[in-house]
Amino acid sequence: MKFFVDTADTDAIRELAETGLVDGVTTNPSLINKSGRDIIEVTREICEIVDGPVSAEVVATTHDEMMREAEVLRKIADNIAIKVPLTIDGLKTCKKLTGDGTMVNVTLCFTANQALLAGKAGASFISPFVGRHDDIGYDGMNLISEIRMIYDNYDFPTEILVASIRHPIHVLESAKIGADVATMPPEVILKLFNHPLTKSGLDAFLADWEKTGQTIG
Repeated sequence: MKFFVDTADTDAIRELAETGLVDGVTTNPSLINKSGRDIIEVTREICEIVDGPVSAEVVATTHDEMMREAEVLRKIADNIAIKVPLTIDGLKTCKKLTGDGTMVNVTLCFTANQALLAGKAGASFISPFVGRHDDIGYDGMNLISEIRMIYDNYDFPTEILVASIRHPIHVLESAKIGADVATMPPEVILKLFNHPLTKSGLDAFLADWEKTGQTIG
């Protein structure tokens, strides 16, 4: 499974990238707003940090305007993936952009039927929102299972990019189902490291090492 970082915080991206765990980055208008920076400037910096896909989202709602904004965004770097909403105009834009060789991430997916449409439109990535699904009483993981089955049935190359991840269990269940990508905030990635037995084991090793009075090197 690929790990994408869902943030526009370049310091956090850079720190995680040093672990070798970061395969890409996703941003959206809310994350750009949170960064307090210009979208072109911060997206360019992110693309310099990571080699994998960096999703930059259009904010237009019509096909022609989406194409205009996409033209600006995809000039930032070769690893830009244009992010479009799962609407008719969004899928028209997806079809046009992927036909030109541009990566496209179709976002705000909440049903398997929507994912089927995105796959037929040639999306590079589909972003089903599991956390928001859970928030209103639906099973976000069931959505991922349905999309996986449909894409496998028809050999769609579209990658399932699980979004709106809230905790490590979302990551685990997505991996078990066979999702291609999990995009998550930096704090969720850091939680994947945590286990009380890892900490207690390390504390015991260090305590015993101190008793030896030795140093290495």
